[in-house]
Amino acid sequence: MKRPGKMVMEVLASLGKKAPTTKYPFEKYEMPPKFRGKIKFIGENCIGCKICMRDCPSKAIEIIKVADKQFDCVVSYDKCIYCAQCVDSCPRKALEVTGEFELAVIDRGSLKVTFKGPPKPAAPAADAATKPAASAPAKPADNTPK
Repeated sequence: MKRPGKMVMEVLASLGKKAPTTKYPFEKYEMPPKFRGKIKFIGENCIGCKICMRDCPSKAIEIIKVADKQFDCVVSYDKCIYCAQCVDSCPRKALEVTGEFELAVIDRGSLKVTFKGPPKPAAPAADAATKPAASAPAKPADNTPK
C-alpha cells in the first residue's frame, strides 16, 4: 500500500536544493582545461612539415605554402572530429585546441576556415639605406653683439 504523503515530502525536500541544471545559454559554461574544442592555428610557429595533415584521421586540415617560410592553414570544422591528434603531433606547437564548443551554423560553407600565416616582413627600401638623409643647410650663426 502506498503512502499518500510521500510525494509531498519529496517536493518539500527539493525546494531548498540548488537546481541540478545550468542556465545555459544565459550563463556560459567554463570548459575544463584539457577540453578538446575548436582548433586554432598559430602561423608564426608553422614550418610547413604537414605532419598534422598526415596524422588527421578525418583529413580536415590542409597546410598551404604562401611564400618562403610562410604558410596558411585551412581547417574544415565540418570534417573535424575534435580528437586533437593534429595538436599532439605538431612539433612546433602551431596548432592548439580552444575551449570553444559552440559550432552550430546555418551555412555549412562557413565551417571551412582559412587561418592566414604571419604577414611577410616588409623589405627595407634600398635607396633609403644607401643614401644619407637629406638635411636642410645650416643657418650661419648670428654672432653680432647687441
